[in-house]
Amino acid sequence: MVRTILSLLALLGSAWVAQPKIIYAGVNESGGEFGVFASVDTPGFGLPGRFGVNYAFINKTTVDIFVDQEKINFFRVTFLMERMCPISFGLGKRFNETYFSEYADAINYITVTKGAYALLDPHNYMRYNDPSMQPFTGSIIGNSSDPTAATTQQFRAFWQELARRFVNNPKVVFGINNEPHTMPTELVLANDQAAIDGIRASGARQLILAPGNGFTGGHSWTQSTGAGIAPSSDFLNKLVDPLKNTAIDIHEYLDVDFSGQHDACTQPAPSNLAALTTWLQDNGLKAMITEFGGGNNEGCFQAIDEMMKYMTANDVYIGWAIWAAGPLWGTNSPCCGPTVGSLEPGEVNVNGGPNGFDTVWANVVRPNIPTGLKRSGISSLS
Repeated sequence: MVRTILSLLALLGSAWVAQPKIIYAGVNESGGEFGVFASVDTPGFGLPGRFGVNYAFINKTTVDIFVDQEKINFFRVTFLMERMCPISFGLGKRFNETYFSEYADAINYITVTKGAYALLDPHNYMRYNDPSMQPFTGSIIGNSSDPTAATTQQFRAFWQELARRFVNNPKVVFGINNEPHTMPTELVLANDQAAIDGIRASGARQLILAPGNGFTGGHSWTQSTGAGIAPSSDFLNKLVDPLKNTAIDIHEYLDVDFSGQHDACTQPAPSNLAALTTWLQDNGLKAMITEFGGGNNEGCFQAIDEMMKYMTANDVYIGWAIWAAGPLWGTNSPCCGPTVGSLEPGEVNVNGGPNGFDTVWANVVRPNIPTGLKRSGISSLS
């Protein structure tokens, strides 16, 4: 009898451990990278910019809404490396202290005042020195054939310094870089590893999210995304984190070309993510989808719902963040057709009607927000 009971308890215990669990659920706060886009490539355009005019990080009142009313626990907060480390300084450990203090104020409001988790997002496409026509301008970090490029060692120094400044904030998550693309996947690995090494050298123990190549798309994770470019799956399993607290950072839009620019959702996320899911399982890794979105229509509501339920059903996914809220979008649409508008509560779309918070969020995101989200402790994989 005792043996039978112990066997049953062991079986129940293993079943409990295997239960899928989304522990982070939230939204992107886009705005810290604003004010630099030019109609033609113009290095230095919009830099450094004016806080509250050309760029801003969050509206505290709408963060309150997301935490207190919507019960999310996660914000991905964008910034621009050329503002944090001005080009006159070069990428590294010397910061623009005014810009950093503005960013730190936003992060501390989310994490300390509101008790949520905040992902630090250098929104640079693994490039530095010319954000005027992102994602395609700027020198690829670590490109030894480009004398204007920041080195991988500089990138490590940058991350060591940024992590040092947040080492005592357990609710910070470190996002290595937004959407690397059109570069050797070996170099993505090298830069990711340098960032991990720098973060851990600072003494920081928090969760790290590492991107792959090809705009870190989940659908293309096991595919080449350009001539002579190896799939992310060939290299990203080689990352080494001595604390084993690193996950893979994935973006996955559901429109025809995975760009998030169209209002129709035609891509089936479950089948498109299947190869990535298998790769994560085979390599004992976890992932988070930190960008996705869809238009204000029933087709997208269904497609987003399917993707969110797919993440919930597969225990390799620890969380998600939809694109995008933020203080400066106004009537503009950051995703999925011109009439959606942003996810910023209280805004309207270009036609003066309900924006994405009242349509996309209300119809499909809100019903998928888990009730058992992580609310305390250091950011981690569990």
